Amino acid sequence: MAERAKTERMPRAQRREQIMAAATRAFARGGFAATGLDAVAAEAGVTHVILYRHFASKADLYQAVLDRTHARLAEHVGTGDFDDGSIPALLRAAAADPDGFRLLFRHAAREPEFREQIDTLRARSIEIAEHQLAEQIPDIDPSWRNWAARLLPTVTLEAVIAWLDAGRPDPDRAAERIQRAVDGVIQAAREH
Repeated sequence: MAERAKTERMPRAQRREQIMAAATRAFARGGFAATGLDAVAAEAGVTHVILYRHFASKADLYQAVLDRTHARLAEHVGTGDFDDGSIPALLRAAAADPDGFRLLFRHAAREPEFREQIDTLRARSIEIAEHQLAEQIPDIDPSWRNWAARLLPTVTLEAVIAWLDAGRPDPDRAAERIQRAVDGVIQAAREH
């Protein structure tokens, strides 16, 4: 009973943040379909009643978590062109919220209800990459430029997730290693 009274006195914004942080961890373990609200409530240390005071449904909670993660990613990385700071910024964003990063790029991409957000993010990344490749290497065959532009976001994101999954080895040189993988894709597109 004392725990419930403590739970009810937490300021609304703080409680909402606590629930979303717990939901991020819970959803990152199994995705949307495999994670019930019982798991989220247990992770947050709250009751279902408290969950429903903040979120109308599991889908609303999941979308809120995705939106928060996407906003944090945009704060770290930006939404414009890629530059020398993009990969280090992406690594910092992933390290700051590994569960959110995995959720956004591993689970949400496989969840039909939530895939649109990821597809939009991916389409924008491809558009930026293709534009930059056209400026940097204008003599490249357009079909290979398109191939590279589609592959670059995938290689980069999978490299960051693999880095997280491997325990974040050599964080000071991780960006350099990922950049070499990116450069390999660009070099492969250049070859005639």
